[in-house]
Amino acid sequence: IDKEMYSKDSAYTLMDLAEDDTNIEETVLNKIMVQQLMDMLESKERKIINLRYFKNKTQSQVAKEMGMTVIVTDHHDIPKELAKADAVVNPKQSDCPYPFKGLCGAAVAFKFVQLLYEQMGIPVEEADEFLENVGFATVGDVMDLQDENRILVKIGLEMLNHTKNLGMRALILQNQLQPGELKAHHIGFRIGPCLNASGRLDTAQRSLRLLLSEDVLEAGTLAAELVSLNEERKDMTALAVEDAKRVISENGMEKDKVLVVFLPDCHESLAGIVAGRIREQYDRPALVLTRGEESAKGSGRSVECYSMFEELKKCDDLLLKYGGHPMAAGFSLEEAKIPEFRRRLNENTTLTWEDLTPKVVIDVPMPVDYVSEGLIQQLDCLEPFGKGNEKPAFADHDLEICSARIFGNGSVVRLQLKSKHGTVRDAVYFGEPENLELSIAEKYGKVAAEAVMHGKRQPGVRMHFMYYPEINSYQGNESIQLRITGFC
Repeated sequence: IDKEMYSKDSAYTLMDLAEDDTNIEETVLNKIMVQQLMDMLESKERKIINLRYFKNKTQSQVAKEMGMTVIVTDHHDIPKELAKADAVVNPKQSDCPYPFKGLCGAAVAFKFVQLLYEQMGIPVEEADEFLENVGFATVGDVMDLQDENRILVKIGLEMLNHTKNLGMRALILQNQLQPGELKAHHIGFRIGPCLNASGRLDTAQRSLRLLLSEDVLEAGTLAAELVSLNEERKDMTALAVEDAKRVISENGMEKDKVLVVFLPDCHESLAGIVAGRIREQYDRPALVLTRGEESAKGSGRSVECYSMFEELKKCDDLLLKYGGHPMAAGFSLEEAKIPEFRRRLNENTTLTWEDLTPKVVIDVPMPVDYVSEGLIQQLDCLEPFGKGNEKPAFADHDLEICSARIFGNGSVVRLQLKSKHGTVRDAVYFGEPENLELSIAEKYGKVAAEAVMHGKRQPGVRMHFMYYPEINSYQGNESIQLRITGFC
């Protein structure tokens, strides 16, 4: 219990991702821990405990047997049988009148806190201090930035850019970012993954300690550790993705409309990230399974026209546990049943190859000559961008590639592009350099493509590009930059 942190009027514990669906007796939420938590609360004259992660019926029953008041807050699709709790707070329940169903888990917990404040005579507006966390979580959990979520994220970003949390400030700076310049994509692709990495590879307590730190030096040290851990996670993910592609190729899975890939040696907490990468590369639903202590554990990422949770329900007899929503799900099953699971998902699916054909939608065909700082400032008024409120897609044709260089760990390509009217724009592509090289080779041959990707200008090499204009800030200097989102 000495590792558990608690505030002056509450106690809590965190599960590690690798343990969150094992038997209650084998996790930190066992009877001994429950009793210790209760003793802590009793000593502080608190009688009610809110434990967020009791979604499993057995877990909640254990807690009830220990005399706890169990309150479940959740945002996932409703399972066949709810946990035996004193209250289940989930806007997706059929009898819930709350008008917006797309809240993330942190937002649901925030609503519960607001109600607690009201019931306890605390001004409800005092709960607004948590909006920074709610906005952060909404982006991090890849929720649709529509309706109420847009407001939560907009307010949350404003607060995050002026955060007083020492740990969060340290993590922002460790990511070479500056408070006041943060946007939603910084949460989704820079800061959020660092907080997530500790729970995936070590223990979520590290991230919690960072966010609760009241010492600048300690916060800086913890933030640096999380950034390092996230780099390790990136390397492990890259290896797992390559392994998954090998399994797909060797087993003739390219013809499957739903990919089911078993990676026994992959760290189980990376399964969801790997599934997301495989979905992006193969443009179809992907489910990645790893070897657990008692069974195979999996995580899936889907496409818009395929509800993963509903499809898993059709395989209920094969699964030990499952849950999630249309775009993502987690599950477990016996290893021996994986081949049947793969067969059943593909047999049941109504997906067509037309459904899985990537479609490029351009909002505005716009010459890069028209891009200006004023236009970029106007586009900023449409923020926050993210899932459900994507950035507008612009495109221009026949842009000459004046130069191209690969930076970082091989996933960043910096280019100079020249329009037919002579306007030269800096551009950046965050993606697989080989994809750009292959596209160039299809039009101009392998030799020209290799030369371009090695920084050698090849006059006449022109491509069509999709892009989004932005301001690039570097060492105090600002310049217009095109973020490349597609090419042909």
